[in-house]
Amino acid sequence: MELGRIKQTILAELETHSKGLIELSLRIHANPELGYEEVKASNWLTEYLEKNGFKIERNIAGLPTAFRASYGKCNPVVAMVAEYDALPNIGHGCGHNIIAAAAVGAAVAAKVAVDRIGGTILVMGCPAEEKLGGKVIMVDKGAFDRIDVAMMVHPKGQISPVGTRSLAMVNLEVEFWGKSSHAAAAPWDGINALDALILAFNNINALRFIMKERNRISGIINDGGKYPNVVPEHAAGTFMIRSPDNYGLEGLRERVMNCFKAAALATGTRMEHRWGLRVSPMRNDPGLVQLWRANMKSLGQDVAEIAENPGGSTDMGNVSLVVPSIHPSIAISSQEVPAHTSEFAAAAGSNEGMKAMIVGGKALAMTAADVIGRSEFLARIKEEFNNTKQSE
Repeated sequence: MELGRIKQTILAELETHSKGLIELSLRIHANPELGYEEVKASNWLTEYLEKNGFKIERNIAGLPTAFRASYGKCNPVVAMVAEYDALPNIGHGCGHNIIAAAAVGAAVAAKVAVDRIGGTILVMGCPAEEKLGGKVIMVDKGAFDRIDVAMMVHPKGQISPVGTRSLAMVNLEVEFWGKSSHAAAAPWDGINALDALILAFNNINALRFIMKERNRISGIINDGGKYPNVVPEHAAGTFMIRSPDNYGLEGLRERVMNCFKAAALATGTRMEHRWGLRVSPMRNDPGLVQLWRANMKSLGQDVAEIAENPGGSTDMGNVSLVVPSIHPSIAISSQEVPAHTSEFAAAAGSNEGMKAMIVGGKALAMTAADVIGRSEFLARIKEEFNNTKQSE
């Protein structure tokens, strides 16, 4: 069957699932779960996929809420990437309920291409993107090996860019240890761990003036003492360090660590630190972007170009280093709504958000059909990807 007719069948198939997909997305939206705790969402997604003929593998890469759902038995292998974790207090302020349901809908609809041409469709269930993240662990443990392309679609406020530019990032946990004492009767007998952490924040603030553009350092205090009448013997913070590329991140890491060492030296505290997972910048595959753009336009959707300045970080960047990938966005509101806010969470559960989710699922499924049905195009994508890896 001609590829164009397969795509029309895919669109009709996704429409038949639209009610169930919307119910699935809204159920996840109404039950937000934090990273690595997405038990309900993981179960609901795999149940839907299993009912639609997918083979389910759970506990991928040793992560209890990660899963792989597969349909088909031959190459090429196209992976739809699902995210489903939420933010503390805000809920789905990044719209991962839309990402998950769009991935599932796209996979179910793309079965048409597998049945008529061949290939395999996967849904890779990836936990803890907000903690940056589950995909790092999954990539490191080989979960994305033997996949030809990986795709996902992310909700966005008012525009639908064809890709995402993101920052390299590494997590850092820091603790200072001092000595407790009575804060009024004998403060000189204590060593104030909170002072050290606050001084470290001030050191970092002084560093900002000379940081290169797009470098970012953010942090919170997890423990600053238990009672104001006791000199805190322990203080702890968590930080995210970002830079446009991995090379810049390495240099910034060293300078940030000096901020903490200086604070410990000045206050006489003992400092401990733990580097966390490292996230790479997103690499948008130009061939897949071309396919996505064409399919979105065929659906009557206006698309925007990739923004010049990266706005955040995503562990999809790590996936894009090992397999050709795309991370486009779909508008869920007629006006700009900033991510990681309660306003964005509301948009992610709105009628407009659900309509966008269906459109995103359609475009993903159509792009999967292109990959499966155009072997020469896929060969060129893989060749260019391998050449880029070798040059870097």
